[in-house]
Order: sequence, then C-alpha cells, then structure tokens
Amino acid sequence: MLTGIDEVDWASLRHAYGSAEDVPGLLRGLASTDPAEREVALDGMYGAVHHQGDVYDATIACVPFLFALAGSEEVPDRGGIVELLVSIGGEGEDQEAGGGAEASRGAGRGMSRSGSLRGPCASAHAAVRAGGEVFVRLIGDGDAGVRRAAPAALVRFLDEPARVLGLLRERFVVERDDRVLLALAESLGFFVRRHPGHAAGALDLLTAQSSPPYGPGLRLAALGQLAHCAPDRLPSDLVSVAVGLLKERSRLRPAGHDESGPPETDTLVGRLRRLRPSDEEGSQLLRTLHTALGHRVDERIALLRGQLTSPDPADRCNAVWMSAGLFREWRAGYSEPVALIGAQLGAEEDRLREAAVYVLTDLFELAAPAADDLAALVASRPDLWVRRWERGAPTLGDPLKALARSGDPRAVAVLAEVLAGPVVPDDLGHVIVHLGPAAAPLAPALRRGLGSVDPGCPEKYGRAVPLLAALTALGDGQAVPEVLRVLRGALEASGPGNSLVGSSIRAVDAFGPAAREAIPVLRGLLDTEHAAAAAGALWSVEGDASAVLPVLLRESAANDPRRRGSAAEKLARLGPSARTALPALLRMTGSGQVWERVSAGCAVCRIGGEVEPVEPVLRSAWAENPHTRGTIAECLAAMGTSAAPLRDLAEAELTAPRRHTARPGGHGSHDIPNDEELVRWCREVVSEGG
Repeated sequence: MLTGIDEVDWASLRHAYGSAEDVPGLLRGLASTDPAEREVALDGMYGAVHHQGDVYDATIACVPFLFALAGSEEVPDRGGIVELLVSIGGEGEDQEAGGGAEASRGAGRGMSRSGSLRGPCASAHAAVRAGGEVFVRLIGDGDAGVRRAAPAALVRFLDEPARVLGLLRERFVVERDDRVLLALAESLGFFVRRHPGHAAGALDLLTAQSSPPYGPGLRLAALGQLAHCAPDRLPSDLVSVAVGLLKERSRLRPAGHDESGPPETDTLVGRLRRLRPSDEEGSQLLRTLHTALGHRVDERIALLRGQLTSPDPADRCNAVWMSAGLFREWRAGYSEPVALIGAQLGAEEDRLREAAVYVLTDLFELAAPAADDLAALVASRPDLWVRRWERGAPTLGDPLKALARSGDPRAVAVLAEVLAGPVVPDDLGHVIVHLGPAAAPLAPALRRGLGSVDPGCPEKYGRAVPLLAALTALGDGQAVPEVLRVLRGALEASGPGNSLVGSSIRAVDAFGPAAREAIPVLRGLLDTEHAAAAAGALWSVEGDASAVLPVLLRESAANDPRRRGSAAEKLARLGPSARTALPALLRMTGSGQVWERVSAGCAVCRIGGEVEPVEPVLRSAWAENPHTRGTIAECLAAMGTSAAPLRDLAEAELTAPRRHTARPGGHGSHDIPNDEELVRWCREVVSEGG
C-alpha cells in the first residue's frame, strides 16, 4: 500500500522541523498493528508534517500515501487518517467556500487577497481533491470511524453537488450507526453553506431529520444545523424541544457510557483526547446549537437551565462548558445559570466539579450567586487552597481564588491561614484587590511576610512580589518601613532582584502621604530608568508639582514609547498643575502607537479640562482598539459634564449586547471583569449628561 515511498527524496523535502527524512517512518507507523505506535505516528504527522495546520512540500508528498492507507481495509483506525486528509486539503479552503465556523480555520492563511487559495495550500487542496473518488467508496466503508470522517471529505473535495447530495441521502437510508448519522447531518449543514444553489434538497433532509421518528441525537444535530443555515425552519418552541430531546437522549444512553479509544499515550493527540468531555457527542451537539443561537441570549440561558437541571451529570458538565463562551461573549443577567453552576460544586463527579470551578474562577464578581457553594467547597477542602505546579511558583487554588474574586469576605479568614503557612501563592496580591476593605485584616500578616524576605537573595526575593502587590491593593501605609527596606535592597542587588524596584515604587505610590519617609529614596530615582514611576509616587506622597514636572517633561520626550506613555499617565494625575506639558502631550497624540495616543489624549483632557482638543484622537482609538475603551471611559467619567463631546461613545457601548473584547473561541481570563468595569464607567459618563 506504500509502494514507491522509498523512491521519494524525503531528505530534500521539509516540514515544520526541517528535513522530512523521518516521514516514511511516520507513514509506516500509521499502518502499525500496535495502537500506541499508530497514535505516536499520527501525533508526529500533526506535530511536524501538518504543524498547526501549515502545509509544506513534505505534506503534499504524503497525500498519495495517506490515500493508500485510508483505502486499505488492513489498516486500523483509518478514520484519523481521513480526518488528516480533510485537514490538509481543507486548510484555507473553507473560507473560500463561505463556511461558517469552519471558515475561521483558514482565515489569513493560504488565501490570496481575492479569496482564492494560493501556494502550498492550493497544491494540497488540489492533491486531495484529485482523490475525491476515494471518499465516495469510504462513505460506505465497513469501519464506522471511516464513515464518520468521510462525509466531510466528500462535501469538500467532490465537485459534483448533485451527486454528493444523492450520496448523503442514500447513506441516511442505510446507515445504522448513530455517530455516523450525526456526521452526515453536520456535513449537510456544510453542504448548504458550500453549495447554496443546491441547498433546498439538503435543507429538506435536515428538516425531516429534526422531527420524529428520528432519534433524539440526530434530531438535535439537525436542529443545530438548521439554526446555522435556515432558522426560519426551526420550531417556535426550539428550547423546550431541544431540552426534551437532550433528556430523552440521556435516558437512552447506557449507564456509565464513555467513548472508547486507543490506549493512553503521552502524545498531543492522546492529551487532547483526555481533555475531551466524557460525552463528547453530546457536547458537540449542544455546542453547535449554542453557537448557532449566537446573540439570542435569553434562549441560550433557557437552554442552559434545561441542561444544568438534567439528572445526567454528563449533560450538566457539558452545560457548564457551554456557559463559559456565553458569559465571555455576551452581556446579560446571568444570576440564574451562575447559581445553577454553583450547585454543581457539590457533585460527586470530579470532572463536573472541576469544570464548575474553572468557569466560576473567570467570572469574578459575576460569580456572587455561587458564593455560598464556593464557600462550602473551600471550607471542606483545605487541600485545594494552594495549587503547586511542577514548574513555577505556587498559586491560589481555583475554589479559593473564585471566592475571593467574587468579593466574598468569607475568603479573608482562609487567606489568613494560607499566609500563615510556609508558601505564599504567587497571585495572592492580584486576588486580594477584589476583596476591597474587607481584606484589611490581612495587612499585619502581609507585613510580617515581607519582613522575612531578603531582596538580595535570589532564592527568596520572588516571595516579595505577591506580598507587595497585596499591600499595594490594601494601601497599607504601615508597611512603608518594610517596603523601603525591600526597595533599597533591590536597588543594591544585581540581576533579577531589580524587578522588585517597580513593585516597591507602586506600593509607595499607593500609600500616598503616609510614605513621607520614602521621599529621599524617590528623589534619588528621578534620574534613572524608574524616573516616571518615582515621579508619580513622589507626587502622591508630597503633591509638589515643581519637583516632578521637569522629570515628567523630560520623560515625555524619551525615545522609548513606553517611557513616554508612562510619563503621560503621571502627568494626567497632576491635573492643571501640568499645563506646561500640554504642547508635548498634543504632539504625542500624533504617535503611530495607539496606546501612546490614548495616554497622551487622556492626559490632555485631565490637565486642560476639555475633551475637544483630542476628541478625534480618542474617538478613533475607541474604534481601532477596543482594549483602549476602559481607559478612555474612565477618563471621560472623571471629566464629568465636560465629557459631552464623546458621551455618544458611552451611550452606544451601553446598547451593545456583546462584550467589547469578545472574540469567538477566544479566551482571556480578565475579559469579563474588564468589560463589566467598562460598562460601569460608561454608565457614569451617561449619568453625568442626564
């Protein structure tokens, strides 16, 4: 089946890691009788030959041999080989086809500006398409795994829409494997997007499969595809129908059901398999439906309610994971689903409990409806208070972190016990800030901890950073002596110890007038790389503009844009006392870097008391980079009624249903709190104009 493999000059071909001379071994490994060897070979194909979706000359040279392997009934696990062929040939191709979720994979890679395939991607697509007839045979293969993978290949690579639709229709009549039927339904949805001129027949098929007598899994799959392609064909009571089908499917699924697969291997493919939900099929069905519903948040919340109250733990676990994308992307009232997620923390199933904790950790104050359940879990599981990693510093355990981030004061007593222990979690300070004044009782322990740190000792100085962050969050002026001791020690130390300087200065800045004994040290830093930070702290401590203005004016003319931006931020705090800096700041608003423009523009507003001089600058930055909106909105809120020229930005933001930094499939641990803060600032801006 691999005839001619040794005639290829593999050494002259390249993959992600250089010479492709190891590829023949990988191809032969795909045909091995040993399941572990097959998985290692498949891992190697994705890791080097098709690394992160890229296509190389070695990738294209593999295509004929992959077809030979996929078509040989002697080879086990051929479904994975067919999926690899689809990935190789489809890289960039889905965007050209106008695909939905599939299109994102090829965006920006393998496509010309006209939208056509180019370079290696075009060659790979052509090579796989040339073997399209093979997929016609594989769609009826005796291996169900092959039949699951073949429909997607058939739709992509056989350029005869009428024939493809006929083949899919025939398979629905004879196919008995539920998982293959789901793959057929998904392929029909892609067929509609790829061949809109032939969509009617495919939509009729999907509509028929969304109703009895078809099974609940297939009906859910069909509803998900219709939601993407033809929402007008959906039932008016979609959510109740979907929840009913979900419960029916769960009743029919055998107890203890789990997907079987190859033995555990230490490969990327193996690790990804272990991260899959226990009911991957159900997860995919509901993910498709949630994604299709998109901005219809009320329906998605109702769907989550049905999932989260299911008697089946797998359904509830899938719902928890579905909720994460909804919370992260759309603004809405989520008290009910969050409370239902909190209820999962008492579940016996580790997978369900861990999923709930993971999602709640990124909700910050939105996790408040689950606070009672979080507090109960924290109280019953001291072993989860601190998480130790094989590499890197320990961090707070997720249940405790979620409780503290929600602002619940019950976290304070537990954090005090953690502080009394031998290990200070690296992220302690970043968590304490969310507790506000309630965390004040922790200050003495934080000071004692900082007092035990030797900033000149490389093995110990790292402990000071989280302690300094925590004291900064509390604004604990009584910590000044210990902070100054660390600051002086960091200034004397060489190497990594210098990283403590910035943290120490920020702490002094937060202490304000209570840190007067730091004035000599801060003045000594005004001619160093820490000049802007020291000047800002000096202003907080003594409020003498004449002492810091010349320094900040000098820094605003530095070659480094980060130094200029930092100087602008500090000048803004001086307000009208920094009027002599306005010409320099106005010049900075013409910078090619958006954050420098925003820092300078906000400084002009706060110093001059007017928005008009920089209105175009801030307006364009708001549109260009959504991440700047929080900074701009905070500035406008501070301007009061003078923010009127840009109040429309805040008004429009408050009507937007989508979070300002939301990106489908993306994940940022602070996306939700940053967006909630932006909304608060915008409300303040709008209320000032009321």
